[in-house]
Amino acid sequence: MIDFIAIDRFRKEDLEALFELTDEVISDPFKFGSKCRGKILATLFYEPSTRTRLSFESAMLRLGGSTLGFAEPSTSSVAKGETLADTARMVSNYADIIVIRHPLAGAPQVVADHSDAPVINGGDDSNQHPTQTLMDLYTIRRCKGRIEGLNIGILGDLRYGRAPHSLAYGAAMFGARIINIAPPGLEMPDHVLLRLKKLYNAEVLNVTDLSEVISELDVLYVNRLQKERLPEGVDYESIKDSYVINRKAVERSKPDLIIMHPLPRVNELAYELDDDPRAKYFEQARNGLFVRMALIISLLGELELKPIERERVELERRCPNPRCVSNHEPYLKPSYERLLPGDEALFCLYCGFPLEGTR
Repeated sequence: MIDFIAIDRFRKEDLEALFELTDEVISDPFKFGSKCRGKILATLFYEPSTRTRLSFESAMLRLGGSTLGFAEPSTSSVAKGETLADTARMVSNYADIIVIRHPLAGAPQVVADHSDAPVINGGDDSNQHPTQTLMDLYTIRRCKGRIEGLNIGILGDLRYGRAPHSLAYGAAMFGARIINIAPPGLEMPDHVLLRLKKLYNAEVLNVTDLSEVISELDVLYVNRLQKERLPEGVDYESIKDSYVINRKAVERSKPDLIIMHPLPRVNELAYELDDDPRAKYFEQARNGLFVRMALIISLLGELELKPIERERVELERRCPNPRCVSNHEPYLKPSYERLLPGDEALFCLYCGFPLEGTR
């Protein structure tokens, strides 16, 4: 049984196989219309969602399966204090595959550890959103014909947004050049940069102003300010207009630049760009349906995905991330993984934070 929890636990070859299967689904969707007949998808959404939850449910229905779940945890036994582990054990009795979104980093790993059904991470805190990255990379590949060697600019709230973290790992895996563009205070976290260096030897350029690099970019990936994850003391109103992408902002771009966004947008991406041929964010969202169809049938046996096996290490030291699920579910023991054989660096198995002192 294979789970899909983090993008960097898979190899480029696995993602390429998923993309090729997605091509097949798009070219002949009716061929796959009964692939999941008799199967049930459970959607456990502890946070708000439109695109992710509905696209997964639509994907399962188009594959001939059924769905169940909740979009409001207060209507479930979570409100009575049920743990993630027990929820996983119960739901895997009723469903063949599970998608979970959760406000604590690492929650999908807990569900995967206690479920008898494959588990997909639908987004966990500001950690990762791996299926978003699948559709992002697929869209880039479909629009540009390749990913390797492209200059991919990731702009906006890179500190608290999960989509930019996963995209950075995926882009580095495929050999793209990553250019992080963020206002002060919203830069890509150090632990993400450290993982990029260790896993992919990625050289990342960090700038604060889009105008410095707009003429170099092949892809501009815009992210909204994550208001719901800003820590106390950070004033949303004072930074919400720190970046706005409109026609003027991209007037010096390459003519074949593509503009992407994981959506929803607030005020960081102007509506005047919607009819611009460079804008691909609605195409990107539609691709998400077909990518998720391919992922569901793969995890249920269509493809033999081979996640990377890493050494797990249990220590008494707690994860330094206060938002890590291991600091909130008391039955969990601190658990770490070694990204590379022989490397002394250890990263939290759940949220990806490095153990203090890791370099």
